[in-house]
Amino acid sequence: MGRQALGRGLEALIPPEKPGPRAVEIPLTEIHPSPFQPRRRFDDNKLEDLAASIRGHGVLSPVIVRQSQDGYELIAGERRVRAAERAGLERIPAVVRDASNAEMLEVALIENLQREDLNPVEEAEVYRRLVEEFGLTQEEVATRVGRDRASVTNTLRLLKLPTRIQEDLIEGTLSAGHGRALLGLEGRVHQLKARESIIRRSLSVRATELLVKRLKASPAERHQKLTRHGPELASVEEQLRRALATRVRIVRSGRRGRIEVEFYSDEDLDRLIQKICG
Repeated sequence: MGRQALGRGLEALIPPEKPGPRAVEIPLTEIHPSPFQPRRRFDDNKLEDLAASIRGHGVLSPVIVRQSQDGYELIAGERRVRAAERAGLERIPAVVRDASNAEMLEVALIENLQREDLNPVEEAEVYRRLVEEFGLTQEEVATRVGRDRASVTNTLRLLKLPTRIQEDLIEGTLSAGHGRALLGLEGRVHQLKARESIIRRSLSVRATELLVKRLKASPAERHQKLTRHGPELASVEEQLRRALATRVRIVRSGRRGRIEVEFYSDEDLDRLIQKICG
C-alpha cells in the first residue's frame, strides 16, 4: 500500500464546539465491528458493568460509524455496542461520519490509548500496521499518538519475543518492562528459560534486568560480580526474601559463604521449614 497521511483524529471526527450531523438511532444488527479495532480482548466484568449502566441510564455518548455496503462499520465505540447488546437494546445512538481506513485505525488507536485499554502486544501491533500499511516512520507514529520515538521503538521490539512471552504480556502475567528486559537475551531458548525464572520467583522488572545481566555475563564475570555489596547479590537476596517472606542475608567469604534466614517465633520457624522442605 502506498503512503497515506493519517487523518483528522478523534477530536476532528467529533468536533466539540462545531455543529455537525446529529446522532441517529441505528439498529444494532446493522453495525459491524471495525477491522481496524486494535483490541482483541474485552474485560467481561467491565462490559457487564457498562451494560448495567446502560440499562439504567441508556447510552449517554453516541458511537461513531461510517456507512458500508451492508450497513455501518464502527469507527469508535465497540465497548458501548457490545454492552448495549447485553443490555437488550435493539438500537443505539450513532453519528455517521466519513473516514478513510487510515483515519479509522488512528481513531481506534487513540481512543484505546487514552483509556489505557490496550495491552503491550496490541499496542505494538497497531504501531506495526501504521508503519507497514500506511508508510509512517516511527517518528511520525510517535507524533500522532503522543508518545516519544523511543517508546514506540521499544514497544515494536516486543513483537520479536517468542509467542509464549507475548501471550504473557497479553494476559498481564508479565509487564512490558519484563518483555523489554528479556529482549536483552539472544535466542528464544534463553528468553523462555529466563521467563520461567521470572514467573516462578515473581521477579520485579528491576530484578529481571539484573537476572538478564547475570545470564549474559561469563562464569568468571558472574563470580567476580557476586560480592557482598554487588547488585547481583542484592538481586539474589531479594528473590529469597520474596520466596520466604522474611529477611535473608547472604555473606560471602571468597568462594564460600552462608545464607542467613531470620525467623521470629517457633511458628515462623515451622513455616520456613515447610516452605524450604516442601
